Amino acid sequence: MKHRNRHEQGSTLIELMITISILIVVTGAILSQMGTASQRIAAEQVKVDNFDEARDFVDQFFRDINQIGYPNGHIVSFSPSINDSRVAVGLVKISATSVWFEGDINGSGVVQSVQYIINGSGSCTLCLQRSAVPKITANPLTGQSAADWGTEVNDLTTPTIFTYFDTNGNQVNALPADIVNNPAVIASVKTIHISLTVQNNAVLDPKTGQPIQTSFEGEVSLNNCSMAAGGAMTC
Repeated sequence: MKHRNRHEQGSTLIELMITISILIVVTGAILSQMGTASQRIAAEQVKVDNFDEARDFVDQFFRDINQIGYPNGHIVSFSPSINDSRVAVGLVKISATSVWFEGDINGSGVVQSVQYIINGSGSCTLCLQRSAVPKITANPLTGQSAADWGTEVNDLTTPTIFTYFDTNGNQVNALPADIVNNPAVIASVKTIHISLTVQNNAVLDPKTGQPIQTSFEGEVSLNNCSMAAGGAMTC
C-alpha cells in the first residue's frame, strides 16, 4: 500500500509539471498574439489619423476654392483693376506644389489672398501649409504678403500635389505659371486634381517593417473667374 501511494503521488507531480509547462507555452503564445494585435491596431490608427488629416485638408481647400474670383470686377467696378483690393482676380499662381488665388473665402465681403504651399513658413519642409490674409491694393503676385501660416498636412512624400486641367480635360503642363507672366495659362485652368501621400518614418508597420503610408486624392472643378487674360473678366 505504501509503495502504491508513492507511485500515485509521483505520477501526479509529473502531470502537474506537464500541465504547467503547457499553460506557460499557451499563455506566451496568447500574449505574443495580443502584442502583435496591439501593434496592428496602433498602425491602423495611424493610417486613419493620416487619412483624416488629408481629407480635412481637401475639404478646407474645396471650401476656399469655391469662392475663387468672387467678388469679381463686374460686381465692384465698371473698370476693374487687378490691383484693386475689392476685386478677386481668381488664380494668381500655380505649380505642382502650390496654389495661390484670391476670393472672399469667409463670406465677409473682404477679398483674401490665399496660398497653399509646401513649407510656406520656411520652417516645415514636409508640411503643406495655408495662409489667408486680406488683399491690399497692390499687384496680386508681387504686392501681397503671406502670414499666419497654418499646417494642413504633415509628413508629405508626394513630389506632385496639384495637377491642372483645362476645359477640354487636357493637362496643363506649363508650370509654374502666374497671372503676370503666364496669364493665358492661368485663365485656361478649369480643374485641379489633388494627390497626397503621407508617410511618418517614425511609425513602422509591424507586419512589413516599413513606414506606414496613407494616400488620398480629390478633384475640384472651379469657376475660374479670372482677370488673367488681358485684365478682363472671363466670366
